[in-house]
Amino acid sequence: MASVEAAAVNVVIRPAASGDLDQIVQLLADDMLGREREDLSAEARPKYCDALAAVIASPENTLFMMEEDGRLIGCLQLTMIPGLSHQGLTRAQIESVRIAADRRGKGLGAQLIRFAIDEAKNCGAGIVQLTTSASRANAHRFYEQLGFEQTHKGFKLIFR
Repeated sequence: MASVEAAAVNVVIRPAASGDLDQIVQLLADDMLGREREDLSAEARPKYCDALAAVIASPENTLFMMEEDGRLIGCLQLTMIPGLSHQGLTRAQIESVRIAADRRGKGLGAQLIRFAIDEAKNCGAGIVQLTTSASRANAHRFYEQLGFEQTHKGFKLIFR
């Protein structure tokens, strides 16, 4: 998956590199739910480091970074999921979408999602899907404005 310059001046979307780790974790922690579930301590860093290495090594996963003037201001993970249903259709799953708090409301999130949709199409996906917390009403409106439809009810079983 290639890097691309997005429409905004000085904004680049590119795959994550291991040196991006600390800024990625900061982005993940920079919202109402992330503050509760992410851990910025030095003790937690090895877990994030291992996770990022696994994502980077996986041909089905890409963590994309949105960079503006050398600063990481957004991210999302795109996972390609081959399957048998829908006549062997490949799905693309979007996860961990974040835009830095001081850059929200400027259309950057829409750019990042549209980029991911284009990448999914280029990789042969026939469906792009995502999940978002039931508590994120603003995110629901955002995704609907981009053409996503709420078609399923999701369930999780979390092990810690």
